Parts: sequence; C-alpha cells; structure tokens
Amino acid sequence: MLKKIHVLLLFFVAGFTISFAQQPAKPTASELYHNLQKVNFLGSALYIAAHPDDENTRLISYLANDLKARTAYLSLTRGDGGQNLIGPEIRELLGVIRTQELLAARRTDGGQQLFTRANDFGYSKHPDETLAIWNKEEVLSDVVRAIRKFKPDVIVNRFNHRNPGSTHGHHTSSAMLSVEAFDLLNDATKYPASAETYGTWQPKRLFFNTSWWFYGSRENFEKADKSNLVEVQTGNYYPQLGLSNGEIASLSRSMHKSQGFGSTGSRGAQTEYLEFLKGDFPDDNTNIFDGINTTWSRLEGGAAIGAILNPLAENFNFKNPSAMLPDLIKAYDLVKNLKDTHWRAIKLKQLETLILDCGGIFLEAAANTNAVNPNGSYDVTLEAINRSEFPVVVTGIKSKDGSVLLALNETLAPNEKKEFELTIEKASTKISAPYWLNEQGTLGMYKAPEAMIGMPETPTPEQLIFDIQIQTTKLNVVRDVVYKYTDPVKGEVYQPLEILPAVTSSIPEKVLIFSSEASREIPVIVTAGRDNITGTVTLQHPKGWIVSPSQGVFNIKAKGQAQTLKFTVTPPKNQSEGALTSLVQLGDQYFESELITIDYDHIPYQRVLLPSQAKVVRIGIEKKGENIGYIEGAGDAIPQSLKEIGYNVTTISPDAITASNLKQFDAVVVGIRAYNTVPELAFKQTALNSYVENGGTLLLQYNTAHRMVTKDIAPYSITLSRDRVTDEFSDVSILAPKHTVLNSPNKITQADFEGWVQERGLYFPSEWDDAFTPILGMNDKGYSETKGSLLVAPFGKGHYIYTGLSFFRELPAGVPGAYRLFANLLSIGK
Repeated sequence: MLKKIHVLLLFFVAGFTISFAQQPAKPTASELYHNLQKVNFLGSALYIAAHPDDENTRLISYLANDLKARTAYLSLTRGDGGQNLIGPEIRELLGVIRTQELLAARRTDGGQQLFTRANDFGYSKHPDETLAIWNKEEVLSDVVRAIRKFKPDVIVNRFNHRNPGSTHGHHTSSAMLSVEAFDLLNDATKYPASAETYGTWQPKRLFFNTSWWFYGSRENFEKADKSNLVEVQTGNYYPQLGLSNGEIASLSRSMHKSQGFGSTGSRGAQTEYLEFLKGDFPDDNTNIFDGINTTWSRLEGGAAIGAILNPLAENFNFKNPSAMLPDLIKAYDLVKNLKDTHWRAIKLKQLETLILDCGGIFLEAAANTNAVNPNGSYDVTLEAINRSEFPVVVTGIKSKDGSVLLALNETLAPNEKKEFELTIEKASTKISAPYWLNEQGTLGMYKAPEAMIGMPETPTPEQLIFDIQIQTTKLNVVRDVVYKYTDPVKGEVYQPLEILPAVTSSIPEKVLIFSSEASREIPVIVTAGRDNITGTVTLQHPKGWIVSPSQGVFNIKAKGQAQTLKFTVTPPKNQSEGALTSLVQLGDQYFESELITIDYDHIPYQRVLLPSQAKVVRIGIEKKGENIGYIEGAGDAIPQSLKEIGYNVTTISPDAITASNLKQFDAVVVGIRAYNTVPELAFKQTALNSYVENGGTLLLQYNTAHRMVTKDIAPYSITLSRDRVTDEFSDVSILAPKHTVLNSPNKITQADFEGWVQERGLYFPSEWDDAFTPILGMNDKGYSETKGSLLVAPFGKGHYIYTGLSFFRELPAGVPGAYRLFANLLSIGK
C-alpha cells in the first residue's frame, strides 16, 4: 500500500537522541528480557571524569548490566586536545570523533553520555591552571546542571580530588568539581537556573573509584585500611547476553580507537573498589545502592506497576515475547498516571520501546536524501510493520509540533508491511552541525545554547510521530527521519538526514606560507547544497595583502557538484600573518562555512561546519635540500606543511624503507607515534641507521614509551619519558647557541618561540647517550627544566634528530618560528 501526500512541516528541535545514524536496534528475546529487568530497576548512577577514555567501562557496564541501573558518564570535555591515531583530525574535529566514540562506547556498555562546555585545551599539570582556563564557575554550573537533570542516587568520581599536581589537572579538577557540586545540589539559590528547570536534588552518596594504582603499588594497597571502601564484584557472566562483564567493558573501551585503546576481553572474578566520600555509607559494603529503594514501590502508585512487571520478568516468555503485550500495555497506562514526572518520563520511554520490540513493531521514516537546506523540501517513505499476532492500528502521522500530516486508520495485519510517502515542503531552519562549534568560544570553554548544554550531540533536526493504537492504548512513537542506502560491501548503511547550507566553500590548504614576495594562485572550491545555484565569491584578506580578482562567479547545476575558482594572492614585503576568508553570496544571503566530512567505520558519518578560512603567513625562511621522505605514523599534516615551504615530499611505505631507496632523500622525517603504530618499523632500524651513517638526516617526531614496536629507535641509547611542557608561552632557554640547527640557514631567536599553540612539546626523552646534544631547555611554571625536547647527534656522515616538540600542531597552525626551526633541522649537514 503506497500513499503520497504533500504537507507543510515546521520542526522544532527539542530533546536529544543518542546517535541518529545507527541502524535501528533489533533485540533478541534474551536482550528483551535484559531490558525488562532494567525497566524494573529504579536507581541511577553517574560516573564523572574529564575526558573520553577516562571512564572505567568495567564499572559502567557493571552498573548498567549487572545491577540494571540507569547509568551515565559525565565527561567534562570532548577530548579535543588529545592526539589522533587513526587520522589527521586534531582539535575541534578530533573532539567530534571522540564525542562519537564515547557514544559508541555507551551503546556498547549500556550507559548514557553527558558533557559540559569545558574545552580540552591540552595537558595541564595543575587544577589551578585548569580551572582558570576553563572558567570554573561555568563548568561547575554545568556539573550541577547535569546532576540535577540526571538525578543520580549515587555518584562515582574517577579521580582523587585531594592530590592536586600529581596527575593531569583536568583529572583532578573533574573530581574537585564533583565534590563541590555534591554540597550545592539541594540548594535552590545555587545556580538557580538549573534548579528552576530541573529542580534540586541530593544524591545519596559519593564515591571515588580507587585502585591499587592510587596507592603507588599493589603491595601498599594490600596493606591499606579498607574499612572505608565498598567492594563490588564486576567479573560476572551474563547468560542472556552471552558475555562476561569484562568482555563488554573491553568492547566498550575499544571504541576509543583514535586513542589506540583497543582492549582484550577478560573473564573471571574482578573487583572494583569505591572509596566513600560523602553522604550515607552503605551498611552492605558490597552494594552501592544499599538503603536506596530501587523497586517500583519507590514511587507513589508504583506498587501496582511492579505487581504487573515483576512477574513478567520472573516468567519471561522467551518463545513469544509478544504474548506479554497486554500486561506491558496495562503497566504503560499506569505509568502515565505517576506523579513523579522524572521517573514517569523515563519509564514511559523504556516501556514504549519494550512494547514495540516485543511486538516486532517496526516504524521508520526514511528520506530520499541525506541533506536538505533550511526550509527545504524532501520526500520521506514511512514503513510500518507488525510482526506479532496482536492487533496494531496506525491512526496517523504527525510532525514534532503535533500537526497532523496524515490521518489514517490502518490495521497492521501480522507481518504485512505497509508504506506511505510524504513530501515535506518545509523542513527545519536549524543547521544540524555540532552545536558547540557554531560560535567561537574561548581557549577553555565552548559556547552552547542554554537548552543544549550537556547534550552529547546536536538534536535530530527532523522527526515524525507515528500515532499507533494497541487495544485502547495510544502510543505516540517519535522517529528520527533518516537516510539509508545499500553499500555493495557494508550492506544497509544509515546516515542522519541533516540540515545544511545551500552552498559551502573551502580553501583546500589551511595554512599558506609565503617565503618571498612572489604571488600564489589559491583555489577556492564552491560546493552546491542544492540544484541550480549562481553566485559570487569574495576572498577577504588581511591588510597589506592583495587578492585578484576581487570577485569570482560560479554557476553550478546540480546539488553536490563543485566548481573551483582561482584567486591570485600577493603577500606584503614584510612579515605578516592573517586569515583568508571565503565569503559566498547567493542572492541576498551570505555563506562563509566549509563542510567537512568525517567517515570512520566505528562511528556514525559526521559532517561538520567550520569557518571557510586559511591562515596566511609571510615569513623570511631559508632552507637547504629539496627532497624529503616521510614515514607516516599515527597521522599528521606535516607533509603538506613542508610542501608549503617548497619541499618535494614523498611518502615512504614501510616496505620501501631500504638503504638503497632512502638515498634519494635529503632528509627523512618519521611521523608522530610511528614506533607505536607501524609494526614494520621493528625491523627497519638497520636501514634507517645505514641511511644516516651514509650522510642522511633522520628526524623522529614524538613517540610514547607504551606499546612501542621496538625500543631500538636510534643508533645510540635514548629513553623516552612522560616529560612534557604544556604551557605554550613557557620560556625557552637556548642550551647550544652555536649549534648548526639554531643558526643555519635561519638564525633562531626567542622570537621564534612566540605564537606557539597548545603546548611546547610532549613525551621528551629523560635519558640519552652522550653523543646527543640537547638544544633547548624549557619547563612549566613550578617545574624543573627539561632538556630532552630536541636532541641532535652525528652518526657516521649524517645526523640523527629526535624531537618531542609539537611540530605536528605548530606547522598546521602556521607558527612562523616552528617553520624556521624545522627547516633548519632538515637542512643540517647540507
């Protein structure tokens, strides 16, 4: 049955969904039983830490799957300041990836995901620095807001709030803010906006998820007084899921692929320790919910609901879950009358999902496109099928604001699919890109609309409501409008339907280095977001720079097609920095966004809108040598940066690392964390050393000492450490002022260390052979000077260089001094 109707639809964004690009869940009978058990548990737990991958997935999985508690992880940041082992994305784009990795982890371990507006600005050595950069009051407000909204009975901190300076400042800050928030939550005068919206709240107790690591050794932990600890057994096996808790936890942790956190599943007994901090200590020190009523009797009117649902769980019908529909419907009707609005909303949603899944009732709204412009139109196919013997009637389709789009009275006969088609004439006006990137924030804080603070991602822009009736009970089932297609390899692929601009533009090279007064031709790529667009592009530029022509004209026939316009850019005579911005005019509208896609198999397809800009830098820079070989590591943008200053860069595959092949290069650069991510390097050091011995220059960028494919990374002994300098403004001392790398072909001065971003460097060596010369000294305030950031050693006729300086951040950011220093390193011996 196929019906087509044209309607005018105005959507309003409200609420949020967990990843709207996933295939619909299709649970087995065992999973339905598991979900019913969760319906019958009325307790909540909140885990709090600083970053993606900080969370203890073993404990989160235990809470969600063993206790069946409603469980969430509050990550104060999105991990923007970390490194990326799977691709070149850093900063904001890495934050998007790590946000989605957290959501993928929660889909795996059964938890939910929350955030604050705090920006991961990079490693911090002390919470005083962290809280100053973050804006403590705003982040504390967000923590209070998250707790009041989620209403946990129990809070668990990942980190110790009592040892500032002993670990990452973000870590300690997350615990400090949680402890402070605990005492403010029930006071309506503290952060009154969230108190008015969500009410006050007082969790029963607060814990710190301790372990032997926090005691310095297993031996110290064994000797410690544990009277203040709660011990929970987290190694249990779940027959209905076919997995041990440790196996679920490893699958969840392995979602943090950008951080290289793949984990092997564990089986057998495991214990987690929770140190009691605040609230009421449980009488049973093996049960964090001890003394908290987690049954239906917790709620006024709940006992009658429990009397229906508890027997269903005890006598679950695995062969025919749909036989339970009458009782599930009866419970649903009773839940609608609960006075407790918090639990009412949660349990109505859980029961609605359980009713649909037990009945095999599938409802879907699929668009004919994956993107539409604000106020644009699209077609949508609605599918409804009832795969039970229980009668189900579709009574209508509505918009999110309640407007009736299609009045129906369609009985869904068993296993008979019905389809309807609609044309949505006017979609949402809200752009669907990550909401926290829509406005320029600060170094430590993102900006977000009040209603979206804490949401893991931008709310789904387009939704439809299926009105269905089972017996006399009406369900209003909200479905995100999705886009799906068949991939010849992956099969059925789901993507979100997104609201995107009518046109976007990009300047392909994000940093343009001008080492002379010579002009360069700069392309601007304009991409159509709809059919038949004609407009102009203006390349806005800094004072003193010249751009011609002043305006370019484009004419694009089909959505998705692109046209390249070329502009000639001439720099000033003297050193200068600024930005080129591509401004597109389409009629009376202006657009200055670039559309960036992120596509990895382990997370949903992402599209991000950022300003269409490129940094332009006029610097005086000299270099020696022309041909650079680059051995890729975890992924960075150094090769393109080197091309910007005139080098010919060739990527060297692992099998091409031979002494004879390397001879063609004036210098060879090894990418970040290559010795952590490229297994073949375990067998290539002899060839690399031979290259240096015969006159080559080999430059290794930072690696970590953990999980190296070989410790033999240099012709001399060198020991990597966790030493780092996180303050990008920290003083730099010149330890070897006469060394070639500081004098030729560019004279390096203190001015060359100005304008660095995020940090000076990381994972510096702590010990090295006397053959190495340490070039620079640096330290964060209050810490002793480190000298391992840049080490140079002669070997045979050539030179070996190891550096932990963050060139992988500085060069893509267009830092002039970093370019000059890097050129000197590549020029040594020439």
